Amino acid sequence: MAAQTGYQPLVSTSWVAERLDDPTVRVIESNEDPLLYSTGHLPNAVEVDWTRDLNDPLRRDYVDKQGFSALMSRIGVTPETHLVFYGDRNNWWACYSLWVAALFGHTRASIMDGGRIKWLNEGREMTTEVPAFAQTDYVASERDDKTDRLFRDEVLASLGRTKLIDVRSPEEFAGTRLHMPDFPNEGALRGGHIPGAKNVPWARAVNPETGEFWPIERLREIYEQEAGLSPSDDVVAYCRIGERSSHTWFVLKHILGYPRVRNYDGSWTEWGNSVGVPIER
Repeated sequence: MAAQTGYQPLVSTSWVAERLDDPTVRVIESNEDPLLYSTGHLPNAVEVDWTRDLNDPLRRDYVDKQGFSALMSRIGVTPETHLVFYGDRNNWWACYSLWVAALFGHTRASIMDGGRIKWLNEGREMTTEVPAFAQTDYVASERDDKTDRLFRDEVLASLGRTKLIDVRSPEEFAGTRLHMPDFPNEGALRGGHIPGAKNVPWARAVNPETGEFWPIERLREIYEQEAGLSPSDDVVAYCRIGERSSHTWFVLKHILGYPRVRNYDGSWTEWGNSVGVPIER
């Protein structure tokens, strides 16, 4: 796995524990469950809520340059700060938050391998105290919607030239279910998958016992031997609203080192509602 020095994309719980008071590091908790942070979090960790902090309150889109700049300023971050994300559910939303940060050019960012569950299982310190950091004057880059992101019309135009990875459940992929089990339906009118896509559920990348990503050799078995991917491919990942696919984007781009991986965050709530687009079952 990645070395635990510098701005490596994956850092260990021990690496983080040694840097909780480091002013050049900002530890950020991002969860699927919005109540978890208040029940206990890593010392000096701030919260970034995916709905409140990262999404535009009106349009289905992310915050703009001004909104991201305000968020980073509020949590006391500068462009030189090393962001370390962690959270619940196998670092699901932590990867999503890191992906959004990448859209604004903040690449000094890592995921704490194992997330909350590994930290807790190791008996490490938790607190309910919310830290207060001096506000900064962060100025973000303009949002880059080309390098790591893809829109519907671009996906449609690239069918047959890109390798599509559908990271949803097998039932969603087959069209027998329109949403994740135990989650509300977010409006897809048709079920199925984008033509040519291979189904690799996002959580397969993680050891369920520890919450850590599998070693590189196991990940290559999953994505290369089983799904037929190659580092030379132009890969597009998608799910339902772009959050699970950001986890797979992180695996392919930052752990396996694929140079061309993009997240189609419109995903199935857009594709399954679009008039005239092709669907397979």
